[in-house]
Amino acid sequence: MNDSMDNDWKKCNSINTIRLAKWTAAWVITLAITTFGPIFLWPENDIITVATIGGNFLVGIGMIWANKQHLASLDELQQKIQLNAMGLSLGVGLIVGISYSTLATTGIINAHAEISHLVIVMSLTYMVGIILGNRKNR
Repeated sequence: MNDSMDNDWKKCNSINTIRLAKWTAAWVITLAITTFGPIFLWPENDIITVATIGGNFLVGIGMIWANKQHLASLDELQQKIQLNAMGLSLGVGLIVGISYSTLATTGIINAHAEISHLVIVMSLTYMVGIILGNRKNR
Protein backbone atom coordinates (compact mmCIF):
# COMPACT_ATOMS: atom_id res chain seq x y z
CA MET A 1 0.00 0.00 0.00
CA ASN A 2 2.88 2.39 0.74
CA ASP A 3 4.42 1.62 -2.66
CA SER A 4 1.15 2.59 -4.32
CA MET A 5 1.03 5.93 -2.48
CA ASP A 6 4.71 6.54 -3.23
CA ASN A 7 4.18 5.80 -6.91
CA ASP A 8 1.12 8.08 -7.00
CA TRP A 9 3.14 10.90 -5.41
CA LYS A 10 6.02 10.39 -7.84
CA LYS A 11 3.61 10.36 -10.81
CA CYS A 12 1.87 13.52 -9.58
CA ASN A 13 5.21 15.22 -8.95
CA SER A 14 6.43 14.22 -12.41
CA ILE A 15 3.28 15.60 -14.05
CA ASN A 16 3.60 18.89 -12.14
CA THR A 17 7.29 19.17 -13.02
CA ILE A 18 6.59 18.61 -16.72
CA ARG A 19 3.71 21.12 -16.60
CA LEU A 20 6.01 23.70 -15.02
CA ALA A 21 8.71 23.02 -17.62
CA LYS A 22 6.18 23.51 -20.46
CA TRP A 23 4.85 26.78 -19.02
CA THR A 24 8.40 28.02 -18.41
CA ALA A 25 9.41 27.15 -21.98
CA ALA A 26 6.29 28.89 -23.31
CA TRP A 27 7.09 31.98 -21.26
CA VAL A 28 10.70 32.08 -22.52
CA ILE A 29 9.52 31.64 -26.13
CA THR A 30 6.89 34.39 -25.84
CA LEU A 31 9.48 36.64 -24.20
CA ALA A 32 11.89 36.04 -27.08
CA ILE A 33 9.14 36.80 -29.60
CA THR A 34 8.21 39.95 -27.69
CA THR A 35 11.83 41.06 -27.45
CA PHE A 36 13.03 40.29 -30.96
CA GLY A 37 9.79 40.56 -32.94
CA PRO A 38 9.82 44.37 -33.12
CA ILE A 39 13.41 44.24 -34.39
CA PHE A 40 13.19 41.42 -36.94
CA LEU A 41 9.54 40.57 -37.65
CA TRP A 42 7.35 43.66 -37.35
CA PRO A 43 9.40 46.86 -37.16
CA GLU A 44 7.44 49.92 -36.07
CA ASN A 45 4.15 48.16 -35.31
CA ASP A 46 3.29 49.00 -31.73
CA ILE A 47 -0.06 47.18 -31.82
CA ILE A 48 1.61 43.79 -32.42
CA THR A 49 4.28 44.59 -29.83
CA VAL A 50 1.69 45.45 -27.17
CA ALA A 51 -0.28 42.29 -28.05
CA THR A 52 2.80 40.10 -27.67
CA ILE A 53 3.69 41.76 -24.38
CA GLY A 54 0.16 41.04 -23.17
CA GLY A 55 0.46 37.44 -24.33
CA ASN A 56 3.79 37.08 -22.56
CA PHE A 57 2.22 38.53 -19.42
CA LEU A 58 -0.65 36.02 -19.55
CA VAL A 59 1.72 33.10 -20.17
CA GLY A 60 3.74 34.37 -17.19
CA ILE A 61 0.62 34.11 -15.03
CA GLY A 62 0.22 30.53 -16.26
CA MET A 63 3.84 29.84 -15.34
CA ILE A 64 3.24 31.21 -11.83
CA TRP A 65 0.16 28.98 -11.47
CA ALA A 66 2.16 25.94 -12.65
CA ASN A 67 4.93 26.79 -10.18
CA LYS A 68 2.37 27.02 -7.36
CA GLN A 69 0.95 23.61 -8.33
CA HIS A 70 4.45 22.15 -8.44
CA LEU A 71 5.36 23.55 -5.03
CA ALA A 72 2.11 22.27 -3.51
CA SER A 73 2.90 18.76 -4.75
CA LEU A 74 6.31 18.63 -3.05
CA ASP A 75 6.88 17.08 0.35
CA GLU A 76 7.40 19.35 3.36
CA LEU A 77 11.20 19.20 3.23
CA GLN A 78 11.36 20.12 -0.46
CA GLN A 79 8.85 22.93 0.13
CA LYS A 80 11.07 24.26 2.92
CA ILE A 81 14.16 24.10 0.69
CA GLN A 82 12.32 25.90 -2.11
CA LEU A 83 10.95 28.56 0.24
CA ASN A 84 14.39 29.22 1.73
CA ALA A 85 15.99 29.45 -1.73
CA MET A 86 13.25 31.81 -2.94
CA GLY A 87 13.62 33.99 0.13
CA LEU A 88 17.38 34.14 -0.35
CA SER A 89 16.94 35.00 -4.03
CA LEU A 90 14.42 37.74 -3.24
CA GLY A 91 16.61 39.27 -0.55
CA VAL A 92 19.81 39.18 -2.60
CA GLY A 93 17.93 40.46 -5.65
CA LEU A 94 16.46 43.38 -3.73
CA ILE A 95 19.73 44.42 -2.07
CA VAL A 96 21.93 43.90 -5.15
CA GLY A 97 19.36 45.49 -7.46
CA ILE A 98 18.90 48.63 -5.40
CA SER A 99 22.65 48.99 -4.79
CA TYR A 100 23.40 48.47 -8.49
CA SER A 101 20.74 50.96 -9.53
CA THR A 102 21.99 53.52 -7.02
CA LEU A 103 25.57 53.12 -8.28
CA ALA A 104 24.32 53.77 -11.83
CA THR A 105 22.06 56.73 -11.00
CA THR A 106 24.74 58.45 -8.91
CA GLY A 107 27.26 58.07 -11.72
CA ILE A 108 29.70 55.95 -9.73
CA ILE A 109 29.53 53.32 -12.48
CA ASN A 110 28.97 54.12 -16.13
CA ALA A 111 26.92 51.02 -16.91
CA HIS A 112 23.15 51.10 -17.20
CA ALA A 113 21.45 49.02 -14.53
CA GLU A 114 19.73 46.42 -16.71
CA ILE A 115 16.99 44.13 -15.42
CA SER A 116 18.70 41.18 -17.14
CA HIS A 117 21.64 41.56 -14.76
CA LEU A 118 19.29 41.33 -11.80
CA VAL A 119 17.56 38.25 -13.26
CA ILE A 120 20.94 36.54 -13.62
CA VAL A 121 21.94 37.36 -10.02
CA MET A 122 18.60 36.14 -8.68
CA SER A 123 18.70 32.95 -10.77
CA LEU A 124 22.21 32.08 -9.63
CA THR A 125 21.30 32.84 -6.02
CA TYR A 126 18.21 30.62 -6.27
CA MET A 127 20.25 27.74 -7.72
CA VAL A 128 22.87 28.08 -4.97
CA GLY A 129 20.08 28.13 -2.38
CA ILE A 130 18.59 24.91 -3.77
CA ILE A 131 21.99 23.20 -3.85
CA LEU A 132 22.89 24.27 -0.30
CA GLY A 133 19.43 23.37 0.99
CA ASN A 134 19.63 19.89 -0.49
CA ARG A 135 23.15 19.36 0.88
CA LYS A 136 22.12 20.53 4.33
CA ASN A 137 19.12 18.21 4.45
CA ARG A 138 20.64 14.99 3.06
